[in-house]
Amino acid sequence: MRLRPFICAKDFDVIRDWLPDERMHALWCADRIAFPMEQGNFEGVMAEIAGLFDDSPFVATDDDGRLVGFFCYSLNLESNEGMLKFVIVNPRMRGQGYGKQMLRLALDYAFRITKADAVHLNVFPENVGAKKCYESVGFTERDFTPNAFTYKDESWGRCNMIFRREHNEKTEF
Repeated sequence: MRLRPFICAKDFDVIRDWLPDERMHALWCADRIAFPMEQGNFEGVMAEIAGLFDDSPFVATDDDGRLVGFFCYSLNLESNEGMLKFVIVNPRMRGQGYGKQMLRLALDYAFRITKADAVHLNVFPENVGAKKCYESVGFTERDFTPNAFTYKDESWGRCNMIFRREHNEKTEF
């Protein structure tokens, strides 16, 4: 698996198809991106978070160059913590270790290239598969906010999870 910068003209149509229903889309992006996804709106959100937080979008590809996953990463220089956002794996490839491998590459990038002390992300506990994937890589719960997001008649909590550099030094990627 490899990481490379996201190229909207090349990658958007593939990623858009990974989120076919509205609930899964909301679990992924907390409605920060309109559903159904349209390229102009997506590019606008990517530009906004790049301007506000210096986020950079990446894709993970398999050895044949096929898209496996997507995420955004930024580093807060004041706290020296990286943050992952909009993490997603191709649904046809879930449960096969691709998510773990992509996260390990993202963590390696964060610690070796950006010199982060820790990396964190937010996940809705209702997104059980994603939370399990993060835990299996070594993310631990740092904070929990109940009723942080409402989707239709559901109220979801928000779990902030962190992976610290010390854990990375003990982990072989």
